[in-house]
Amino acid sequence: MNDRASAPKGGGEGFMAAAVDVDRAFVRIKEGLVHYRHAGTDAGDKHLPLYVVHAGPGSSAGVAPIVAEMGKSRRVIAPDTLGNGDSVGPGVKNPDLKYYAGSVLRVMDALKLDKVDYFGTHTGAHIGTELLLMRPDRFRRVVFDGIGIFPPEMKKAMLENYAPAVQPDEFGRHLVWAWNFVRDQSLHFPYFMRTPENRMNNPVPPAEFVHRSVVELLKALTTYHNGYNAVFSHDTAARLKQIKDIPLMFMASEPDPLHVYIDGAAALVPGAKKRLITRAEGLTGRIKAMAEFFDS
Repeated sequence: MNDRASAPKGGGEGFMAAAVDVDRAFVRIKEGLVHYRHAGTDAGDKHLPLYVVHAGPGSSAGVAPIVAEMGKSRRVIAPDTLGNGDSVGPGVKNPDLKYYAGSVLRVMDALKLDKVDYFGTHTGAHIGTELLLMRPDRFRRVVFDGIGIFPPEMKKAMLENYAPAVQPDEFGRHLVWAWNFVRDQSLHFPYFMRTPENRMNNPVPPAEFVHRSVVELLKALTTYHNGYNAVFSHDTAARLKQIKDIPLMFMASEPDPLHVYIDGAAALVPGAKKRLITRAEGLTGRIKAMAEFFDS
């Protein structure tokens, strides 16, 4: 349930690659300071600002290459969700997806973003379902990348095993846990089911990629699990059925285990498009598909 499926192979392109054309800033909402990455400038009616929400448990660092590339033609804003990256933690205990969606709207208000295009990947896609039900008038065109519609038994297993609450340990065992947690998500899905049937067709990710991801995870060590648990507690299929009258595309990458849900998700929303990004297309193909959809 994260961007590990896009890990670079042998140092190639990937979500965690450096993006030199991306700036960073903070904005204040009621919980405190929200950190965000941004690029580009307002393009008027030609291109609305693009609001990007990353996967868990990392930060907007994971989508920095998308911010940089899409920022060549429009303003792009990619905050760290509450409790991840350098953003303040949630202001409530056990936040649900409606809470996270509300925080997105408050960030938009603080940045004076009246209406935007939206790209959400994994957790960001799930947050987007609630946004489209809360304030559909504030979103023009929307892409959900790697949304999961888990059967009940899988949701139960995920809640019990996927994202344990973790605290710093005096012997540093949380550091070893974080490394294994990040690495193993590229090898099995779910990562805690280490069987041949659950083995993904991905190589072991490069150490540099794992290191960058672990650094982002450690920033959110005591709060990272909130977003995961909100997703695994969410009735995604039922909420998708209620979305109406918004141009929406479901997207997934071939290496991403969540690509198996793309057909089912698209079938729940009348008029929704779908786009599977092949392994060969990679991140470049993903960005191209996004741009074509947002600009159509």
